[in-house]
Amino acid sequence: MISQQSRHCTVELQALPSRIGQVRRIVSAQLRYWQLDPLIDRAALGVTELLTNVHEHARPDKSCTVQIELLLDRLTVSVRDNDPRLPEVADTDLFATGGRGLAMVAAVAESWGARPDGVSGKVVWFTLPTVSPAVALPPRPAYETVAETTGLAFTEVECPADGLRPGHAPARSAVPG
Repeated sequence: MISQQSRHCTVELQALPSRIGQVRRIVSAQLRYWQLDPLIDRAALGVTELLTNVHEHARPDKSCTVQIELLLDRLTVSVRDNDPRLPEVADTDLFATGGRGLAMVAAVAESWGARPDGVSGKVVWFTLPTVSPAVALPPRPAYETVAETTGLAFTEVECPADGLRPGHAPARSAVPG
């Protein structure tokens, strides 16, 4: 029997602007705990957009549940609310100040969708692939010198007062002046 490793985190909230930031921090902290740091920015952006949609569009109330689930090599982030109307990707005007949230989710996610949930609700979700440890690059030191990375060493050379070494012609340029 093969056991499948899965992890869950669920947060219930009212989708108010102050709560959206808190949930974004909770999702980021949970992904850090699961050692999925490369997914934090995309997951935080996606959950922010989905919660903003609940805040702006859900009726009759703003209560919702955010769930993140890690199953094998896939992270799924979902938001359930009590409004049965399914979201639509809007064709927004170039100068519109809103209406791009689902398009942004689609841009950062591997897949996304929405489905009815019961008679009076829906779930909007997106997935992100996890980074395989075999593909991840080892961390690089913050600073390396050329000598450390190539094995080359530099030595100081004394030049005569005129700046010319014996046997070498001065450099010439094709640019006048």
